[in-house]
Amino acid sequence: MSGLPDRTPQDPDEEVDGPPRSPLIAVYDACVLYPFALRNILVQLAADRIVDARWSPQIHDEWIRNLSQRGSNPPPRAELERTRSLMDMAVPRALVTGHERRISDIELQDPDDRHVVAAALEACASIVVSQDRHLSSPQIEPYGLRRMKAGGFLMDLFAHDPEGVLASLARARANLRKSRPSPEEFVERLRATGTVDGFCDILKHHLDAL
Repeated sequence: MSGLPDRTPQDPDEEVDGPPRSPLIAVYDACVLYPFALRNILVQLAADRIVDARWSPQIHDEWIRNLSQRGSNPPPRAELERTRSLMDMAVPRALVTGHERRISDIELQDPDDRHVVAAALEACASIVVSQDRHLSSPQIEPYGLRRMKAGGFLMDLFAHDPEGVLASLARARANLRKSRPSPEEFVERLRATGTVDGFCDILKHHLDAL
């Protein structure tokens, strides 16, 4: 059974191949935006409207702060802020604001995660994509939300639209003009994040499409 809810119909006048579908709304938590290889494909999938992704200024602040404090040679803060701006430009609908008023009404095991749920409620999202155990489904189901880990989320997107997902990932690889990874390298860099092994196993059978 798929972990994703059925899509809702699009505008009936919109030209589509096959049954009309609209992408589901999902909030990307900071932890799935932290690894470059994972962020690269998640943002591309959103730019290609495979998923209607959302994030907030606080989510941006969190992944940038964590990445800027990584190890002895973190990426320059200015570079990360530029990435933030590029993400917002690539997916103009993604940035959620006005959700702060909801935070005080949310109860979670970790109060620091309340802003994620608040952003999801403001965006009318159904899914939170996160590895954070404090955002487990039992914690957020009272708010009409469900957590999906990145690997399961990507596998379900693939199950719904394999051609669309592969085409989007091919664009994500093509955008890496400096490193120019081969399809095999692209998949192995994604696997190295340690979060999407099952999805990478699927991609290994479709390298020619990447």
